[in-house]
Amino acid sequence: MATVSLDRPPGNGWTPGLGREFFAALDRLAADPEVRALVVTGTGPDFCVGADGGSLDNITNAGSYEIDAARPTYWAAMTIAKPVVAAVNGACFGVGLQLALFCDVRFAGSSAKFATAFVRRGLIAELGMTWLLPRIVGLGVANDLLLSGRLVRAAEAERLGLVNRVAEDTGLLAAAQEYAAGLAARCSPAAMGVVKRQTYTDLTSTLPAAVARGDAYLEAALASADFAEGVRSWRERRQPVFGGLDPAHARFTLPDADDARQAASR
Repeated sequence: MATVSLDRPPGNGWTPGLGREFFAALDRLAADPEVRALVVTGTGPDFCVGADGGSLDNITNAGSYEIDAARPTYWAAMTIAKPVVAAVNGACFGVGLQLALFCDVRFAGSSAKFATAFVRRGLIAELGMTWLLPRIVGLGVANDLLLSGRLVRAAEAERLGLVNRVAEDTGLLAAAQEYAAGLAARCSPAAMGVVKRQTYTDLTSTLPAAVARGDAYLEAALASADFAEGVRSWRERRQPVFGGLDPAHARFTLPDADDARQAASR
């Protein structure tokens, strides 16, 4: 298990430089066979307050915004065939919220606070938040959060399904790390990778296609050493000892962005 921390005080305001370092760290850990689960958090009191104020000023002064050709890296956490757990401390706004949503499971400190914030800056919802947020909290709640940009505190975030669990601030990181370490110790890395791929791929699939893919994955799983070990350890009432994730299967791709753009232009 490994932990990645956003570290750009104060508030870990998002900049292109921070993004490059963050996504490079994810790439390294995705390829590391010794790492079976990841935790993402923020250094200091906040997870990420959103875009850095200086970056916003530069965009305002320039009067335009160049879209980054490497934008698919923003959802990198979703394409890593390992569980990625967010430990959200303090403020989690705008792009910071989107980064947390791209993680598979979200823990929040008791004083954490969330906001989409875009409309309060005269901006639209970017980075696919209109695609992902309704899938996590439902359409009605997503509309509320996106249209109002209002503040949501930890207890409400848990109630809405925005986060999976709330922990005391002082124990937040330990709780998220314990959860991730438990996945790494008790679950097959190969199986988790396939299940994660199924989950995100099937969001835009039909039920028959999802079942067909699942059947193919199941056939491979039934023939695997991990399945034999899983059954054997269960019968012997001990912890399983699973093999590591094949580095060749450490990442997967989501439905192609070019297909989405072509569909939108029709």
